[in-house]
Amino acid sequence: MPRQVVRLNLWTDPAFDRIVGASPDAALTVVDLASPPEAILAQLGEADIYHVSAAKDEVPPQWQVTRELIRRCPRLICASTSGAGYDTVDVDACTEHGILVVNQAGGNAASVAEHAFGLMLAVTRRIVESDHLLKTASGFSREDLMGRELSGQTLGLVGIGHIGRYTARLAQAFGMHVLATDPYLDAAEIQARGARPVPLDELLTSSDVVSLHCPRTAETRNLFGAAAFRSMKRGALFISTARGGIHDEAALYDALAAGHLGGAGLDVWNVEPPPSDHPLLTLPNVVSTYHTAGVTHEGRRKVAAMAAEQIVALCAGTLPGRIVNPDALPAFLRRLG
Repeated sequence: MPRQVVRLNLWTDPAFDRIVGASPDAALTVVDLASPPEAILAQLGEADIYHVSAAKDEVPPQWQVTRELIRRCPRLICASTSGAGYDTVDVDACTEHGILVVNQAGGNAASVAEHAFGLMLAVTRRIVESDHLLKTASGFSREDLMGRELSGQTLGLVGIGHIGRYTARLAQAFGMHVLATDPYLDAAEIQARGARPVPLDELLTSSDVVSLHCPRTAETRNLFGAAAFRSMKRGALFISTARGGIHDEAALYDALAAGHLGGAGLDVWNVEPPPSDHPLLTLPNVVSTYHTAGVTHEGRRKVAAMAAEQIVALCAGTLPGRIVNPDALPAFLRRLG
């Protein structure tokens, strides 16, 4: 019998449905979020594999992979997320129940790294400020909008996985010096990925631009608060295309409003999208986007195809290659019999 693959009817590149639908080992159900809750639950309850958006504010809380949903989905053997993140999945609960959690790490690395650099350029060259003034004001000079070059500056990467490594390559092309800290990699591997390994405290005090490329975990939640921002160089820039919750938004606002930091480029927020009256949106030296770093035609297509191919392989009896919780493997294999 084919494995039952279920996803919600949130936007997904057509590659996902095409690849899963062509497999004789998988049967795809697309659940309409407008259906009554009992109908949605009935369909999820039949799932062997649940493919769920990685964006926490896209998925209603009751349909995220929580302990309660797991209890109601006895057949579930795999939770697959639509990106590198897994904010919509309780990984510990999945591990306890022998459910594999898989992601699509690396699928949109080029898109996110390019977006991070877009934010850096927009802030350093004051592109958004210039655009706004040209459209709304007069009587200002070009020197009023004078920016700075990235060339020769030091970029500090917090995390140098798929996205961080690509960002390091772009930084080198811009003539930047690159530092990185990553607790999951040794010094030799960080160097091989194009950065000089340093502890976090040294990275903060030495970098002209600090860019986050780490997952949101118990260890990284609120990693950047008032103390971290105080440690950064005066006038330094803060960039995040990682996840909301890694930096304290109120502390960042204070550091910017006080003039300690020179600007910020933010793609991720505690609540997405942020409310229009969010304090950070009032600052001219903050360039803001709506978690769109990985939302390109190419990135979405790659991620959808990666997810579908991984699911199809699992349905055919092959272990997936991007397992978030390898500790679940023994229980998972026992459940398969």
